[in-house]
Amino acid sequence: MNASTDESGPLAGLKVLEFSGLGPGPFAGMLLADMGADVVRVDRPTGRQADPADITGRGKRSVALDLKSEAGLATARGLAGKADVLIEGFRPGVMERLGLGPDELLAANPRLVYGRITGWGQHGPLAHVAGHDLNYIAITGALDAIGERGGRPVPPLNLVGDFGGGSMFLLFGVLCALHERTRSGRGQVIDAAMTDGVMAMLAPILALRAAGQWAGPRGSNLLDGGAPFYNTYRCADGKYIALGPIEPQFYRLLREKLGLLDAPEFDDQMDTARWPNLARRLELVVATRTRSEWTALLEGTDVCFAPVLDFEEAPGHPHNRARGSHYVQDGVTQPAPAPRYSRTPTRQPLSPRGIGADAAAVCDDWGLERQS
Repeated sequence: MNASTDESGPLAGLKVLEFSGLGPGPFAGMLLADMGADVVRVDRPTGRQADPADITGRGKRSVALDLKSEAGLATARGLAGKADVLIEGFRPGVMERLGLGPDELLAANPRLVYGRITGWGQHGPLAHVAGHDLNYIAITGALDAIGERGGRPVPPLNLVGDFGGGSMFLLFGVLCALHERTRSGRGQVIDAAMTDGVMAMLAPILALRAAGQWAGPRGSNLLDGGAPFYNTYRCADGKYIALGPIEPQFYRLLREKLGLLDAPEFDDQMDTARWPNLARRLELVVATRTRSEWTALLEGTDVCFAPVLDFEEAPGHPHNRARGSHYVQDGVTQPAPAPRYSRTPTRQPLSPRGIGADAAAVCDDWGLERQS
């Protein structure tokens, strides 16, 4: 079965043309495919076989095009003329030099939503220079806030810039533009810069700063590891647990469970001057039991507790199993499509396809005469 025959999910019938790249663009395309969109990826003609480990390639179809040839460009333009959405993640100007820029493609297909994802954005002093997630989040203030007090900033994987500020804001922009198109009948260009997206995500933290509730350096505030009741702790077996009882009633319950109700030093929860000493006290308490022992005592209560699991352990957690949050396909464990829908449920995505495996089927389904 090819992807075009799968009519499940809320985006069934939506045609998406994704120009092959790395990171946030392919992840955005995966999420659209997970929701039922017919995502066609334009790949370079390498002849590479299907790779089960290419999780972000799941649910998509592949067309191999040489974009330096007239035939390849003609096919790409033809596909763009049939698409609802285009996604590309090249440096500014690359698509224009290929003759596939938004001016040309929107002139031929005025309903096209043209999504562009870059780190720095389409304009600005840094727009044309190389960078990665770490660089993009560095100029937003986010990276400076992540890490232990007195230590250096810590890279938070590449979740914040690439996928949070990048993919998610690209998708937000694309879906907003599709909604607007129902009124105007016209598409438009989405300039999704990871720097912009990360700064938008910082709004709640900046609100805390404006209210005087986030004034110290990293590692000394409520949500950055400064609060002893919002942090991770090492257990007797070397594994970790996460505690987060911010609300007074949850904090009191934690004290009760840990036998600290009669410890007066824990009474003034929001007294930041006490936090370092309280954190050391909690470290000693948590170190008396293993992670499994703390899980048996605290999980399922309102103390805001969770064991810190690694990638191997996470799929086996009872909550994740109950929700079907992971599945195994072609020997690869991967996350299930999210979120869930009441009327238009999604299906398990199809396996990644080999480069160029679907050219004939795509052209047939999209009503296009293939020229390469």
